[in-house]
Amino acid sequence: MTAARRGARLLGLAGVPLLAIALVGCTDDAAPGPTAAPTTAAATACLEGGAESDSVQVTGDVGREPTVTLPAPLSAVTSQRTVVTPGSGPETTTGDVVQVAVTVFDATTGAKVSSAGYERGSGEQLTISADYYVPGLEAALLCNQAGSRSVTVASAADMQPAQAGTAPPNAAAVIVVDTFSIVPTRATGADQPAQPGFPEVELADDGRPTVTIPDADPPTELRIEVLKKGDGEVVPDPANVTVQYQGVNWRDGEVFDESWGKGTPTPFSTAQVVPGFAAAMIGQTVGSQVLVVVPPAEGYGDGGQPSAGIEGGDTLVFVIDLLAVA
Repeated sequence: MTAARRGARLLGLAGVPLLAIALVGCTDDAAPGPTAAPTTAAATACLEGGAESDSVQVTGDVGREPTVTLPAPLSAVTSQRTVVTPGSGPETTTGDVVQVAVTVFDATTGAKVSSAGYERGSGEQLTISADYYVPGLEAALLCNQAGSRSVTVASAADMQPAQAGTAPPNAAAVIVVDTFSIVPTRATGADQPAQPGFPEVELADDGRPTVTIPDADPPTELRIEVLKKGDGEVVPDPANVTVQYQGVNWRDGEVFDESWGKGTPTPFSTAQVVPGFAAAMIGQTVGSQVLVVVPPAEGYGDGGQPSAGIEGGDTLVFVIDLLAVA
């Protein structure tokens, strides 16, 4: 489906040394496989407040880049988290895709190290997972209600990369997180009438599709059907999107790749997928579910994608739930 590194989901936070984001399982394969097992200890419990996190003064409104004042250099033995501004929405948990703005400060000097997510007012899309982040950052994203701002003092031990020597050692960090929303796990738009000639789609209770291919030759041109019409933002060209998807080969009706069952939706860029997949998303609205029939010329062509069981000349069918855009 995509030739992009899965690190694309990190958007503006990628490459920031202090975050020491662990790109575990990054791959250049055109069809992403199951996410690699975490190499860091998952932050499964909510952090408690403490003297260090309570002492950090955070000023500014939620959604605007904050200013912090430290009473003294901080070096918490264990990471701590304090809610600065309560929210009223659902609480984040491991596996959620969240829209957040994050600012990281050096806990010794108070100097700002990095910030992201404030420009659009709706945040960056990040997946809360030990697969991608050091424990200090993962824990800072956890247990935050939508609409809230929290401040975490992450210990130096929790800010280290998963594999020793992969990045310079990090100091303890102060992490301010503004949580805007939790991205849905399935399309929420209104059902649309089925169009003739397209594969049939049935949805399980959790939203996972089952696609039935017609007993007919595949069309030779790109064909798009809107199954559910959302009322969210229109997907521009290009865009960073978060989706659930399933890919089925018209030739044998077999699923060759999907995000369903992997624990979380998938973020990526429309500029880094096969043309037919991108065309199905661009111009659609968030909350929609779209089915696209992709001929070889707009898929993997005559070369196919052997690692996914796609032969040269295969026509592909994707069902795509558009969940968020950034």
